[in-house]
Amino acid sequence: MLVGYARVSTLDQNLDLQRDALVSAGCAAERIYTDQASGKNTERLGLRDALSFLRPGDILVVWKLDRLGRSLTDLIELVQGLAARDIGFRSLQEQIDTTTSGGKLAFHIFAALAEFERDIIRERTHAGLAAARARGKKGGRPTKMTERKRAAAMELLSDPQGKSVKEVCDALGISRATFYRHQAKESQ
Repeated sequence: MLVGYARVSTLDQNLDLQRDALVSAGCAAERIYTDQASGKNTERLGLRDALSFLRPGDILVVWKLDRLGRSLTDLIELVQGLAARDIGFRSLQEQIDTTTSGGKLAFHIFAALAEFERDIIRERTHAGLAAARARGKKGGRPTKMTERKRAAAMELLSDPQGKSVKEVCDALGISRATFYRHQAKESQ
């Protein structure tokens, strides 16, 4: 069975073009699921409903690849998830059909390119971090517990009025976890 999915990004856009193309491709009008939401929105109810309706042997049909996935990586994950459930995928504009050998090949090429892109980004990130460390830069969030705050905490705790750890932390603007973590470092 052919099951259609159509999406537009904003409420003022129209789904008619995509619906007409999906019906022309053989999708029954009542088997076309739709969303009017940005592609980056992970909560796409129409897509969720379409994916839960699909059964082994069915084919999910979209008008264009970018209507299904937020990114190439997301698209590949979705289609691989369909394949694992023995569900085909067809994109009308790009003429990709994973139920055919040629369509599978085209999609595997997309997947290889996406993996290559992820590896390049990872390599650049690691190289940038290594270069920053070589220049003496330390990454990560700056510590809330400065030497001055540590000294103030110790002074407040040793005060005869007997401030509690919670009161000390509230006064210094740090969490109790931060206090205890630095106290443990101190005792080592």
